[in-house]
Amino acid sequence: MNTNSFISDIQNRWHNVYWYSRILINNDKYIAIGKEPKLLSTIASSIRIVANNGSSKEETFELQKQILRHIVEERYKKTPSKYDRIQRLLNELCTEIKTPEDMEVFIITCENIMLPLYQAIANIPNDDKEFTLNIAKSYLDVRGEEGLATVISLWDDLGVKGCLTAERTEIIKAFATLRILLSNDLSLSENDKDIVLTAFVQEFERRAAQKRKKRAGGSLENVTDFILEYYKIKRAQAPSHFQADLEVDNWVKTKDGWLIGISCKRTIRERWKNVSTSVEIYNRFKVKYIFHIVTFDEDLSDDKLTILGEQRQIFYLPDNSRRLKYASEHVGLKNYVRPISQLINDIKKEIK
Repeated sequence: MNTNSFISDIQNRWHNVYWYSRILINNDKYIAIGKEPKLLSTIASSIRIVANNGSSKEETFELQKQILRHIVEERYKKTPSKYDRIQRLLNELCTEIKTPEDMEVFIITCENIMLPLYQAIANIPNDDKEFTLNIAKSYLDVRGEEGLATVISLWDDLGVKGCLTAERTEIIKAFATLRILLSNDLSLSENDKDIVLTAFVQEFERRAAQKRKKRAGGSLENVTDFILEYYKIKRAQAPSHFQADLEVDNWVKTKDGWLIGISCKRTIRERWKNVSTSVEIYNRFKVKYIFHIVTFDEDLSDDKLTILGEQRQIFYLPDNSRRLKYASEHVGLKNYVRPISQLINDIKKEIK
């Protein structure tokens, strides 16, 4: 690519599709009007209508900018606390939308990028329970407690695969629609179309990744909810003001009035070396044990097991785990590990 071609590509106005998208969704620096589809639709349709009013290009352009400002200010006139961010947004858009051609790019961004993106992301599940609940229940119906480890592993794998499949469905559908729309615009070069399409994909992936991250935190927490509900084990309130060094998903009350915390994780990666929860604190809050269900246990070093195990934290590992076999036969570690299939039996012994 020669220098002139390179500069021309950088200056291509269709690159603004991506930057307009980022401005419209930024809720830290501005107001994220891109998260309000009705408002965005009103803005896009209003400024598109006046584009055909017969006035000169310059006059129409000024009118469009004024309409954009008026609609946004009107929407937020009852929220004075947001005034600074609203003005920052409007000033930024005014700076970036320099020409009537830029305004056309902005309209297309609203109509064909932001609105379809909003719908596509909304269609992706917020959690993966819907993909896993019935399968997990059927598995326990057939295999009982011996199937616990498989259910936990399946929950994680099926949930992830199900949600990613939903993501793929949404982006394929939205991408195809956008590609057809762009193909019908004869004024766009192939390079212009590529710029718009990649802007859409880049922003879709960014938002889908955010949703993915939120789902990941709750996935295995959901499986502990499911297991306790399936076996009709009543959950208890967490002890007030108790802070464990490792996060606890659920609590159950034992027959002597003490508590067992239950947590399910892929790995134990927290700052376990900085553990400050002493046995005395456990006693003060009547915490009898913390049961950790761990699905990927290769990072469970002897040090981790010893330090946490001494604080009445028990680790439930997959029944066929190499680490479980090793620790179960180790004189210093065997009291801190148990097979996942034993979990429900251990809980029932404590609560009955």
